[in-house]
Amino acid sequence: MSTGRNLITTPLTADFLRGHLDVEVTAHGLLPHRLPARARRQIPDDRLAVAEAQPSGVRLAFRTSATTIDLDTLPTKRVYAGFPPPPDGVYDLRVDGLLTAQATVPGGNLRTVTDMQTQTAHLTPGPVGTAHFTDLPAGEKNIEIWLPHAEITEVIALRTNAPVTPAPDTGRRVWLHHGSSISHGSNAVFPSTIWPALAASAGGVELVNLGFGGSALADPFTARAMRDTPADLISVKLGINIVNTDAMRLRAFAPAVHGFLDTIREGHPTTPLLLISPILCPTHENTPGPLMPDLSSGTLKYKATGDPAETAAGRLTLTIIRDVLADIVEQRSAEDPHLHYLDGLDLYGDTDHDRFPLPDALHPSPEGHQRIAENFAKLAFADNGPFAATTS
Repeated sequence: MSTGRNLITTPLTADFLRGHLDVEVTAHGLLPHRLPARARRQIPDDRLAVAEAQPSGVRLAFRTSATTIDLDTLPTKRVYAGFPPPPDGVYDLRVDGLLTAQATVPGGNLRTVTDMQTQTAHLTPGPVGTAHFTDLPAGEKNIEIWLPHAEITEVIALRTNAPVTPAPDTGRRVWLHHGSSISHGSNAVFPSTIWPALAASAGGVELVNLGFGGSALADPFTARAMRDTPADLISVKLGINIVNTDAMRLRAFAPAVHGFLDTIREGHPTTPLLLISPILCPTHENTPGPLMPDLSSGTLKYKATGDPAETAAGRLTLTIIRDVLADIVEQRSAEDPHLHYLDGLDLYGDTDHDRFPLPDALHPSPEGHQRIAENFAKLAFADNGPFAATTS
């Protein structure tokens, strides 16, 4: 922590946080969660336990005239044994909606994953650090600090050269989104430039992002969390994790999606609800999972290991998933006029892949995130789209 700069220290409370569903009080400070405690008790594996605690889309929001801001945090960083550590997570500071400054926090806890398939890991404790922001614009302003989307982050204290207060309610519509690692932000560099964050900015809405790396599996506890979360707009992007984990066969998949939607509708009977199928991923278009890491090129890529012939026995591919999801919406929309379908190929298809290929054969590049966000905004937030400003 920095000292001796005559700054005002403000202990952080949940009132300063946006984009989370729960807050855990730790020995150090506050740990935002993207699933409530009841759901977390039902999580079956470390992959989702880590993903939901990574604050993708979570940000601090406050008003201040400060030009210097220090944020004390304790990050937990993930490294894969045998690979170089990733760069430190980035904190995006936005002033009245505009990206104005960025910082990192060195050190912190280190979670070393020793098995990529099982996500077995061991934790090495580390120290609290500080994100420093200086020379900010003068005058009263709204500040958002977006926390690193792939780095578990305990927030501890704000230190500023002027008083701060939690930001007031913006009055904007709340968009609740659930998806996979692509929605979580894999391969995006900055937390406020993952595609859901960019799309939310374009649509003028407040984002609650339940994008969970490797874990968009139609889990009932996630559906219940969405059911119980206030929202004006809801989207569910399913498919890629179902295929790459080889988690279901066709017989189980369609009823699971129906059940997921039924649960959401218990709490949001008329809220605009958008079911989104997978974006283009050539690896899995016509080849089932499971997905495996592939290091043959010298860099980490992924490959499908299933047998396409087994689709006749009910194994799933992205092509099959899209057909199933489209059929589900067509069937249900006769009684649910607020349910809509968005083909993931309209977000990122062949043309987009030609221009912005998937670097690891699975996740979009930063430019791919931008393209997906642009396409989503055009299709969902347009005047005739399911999330048009006249809908709520």
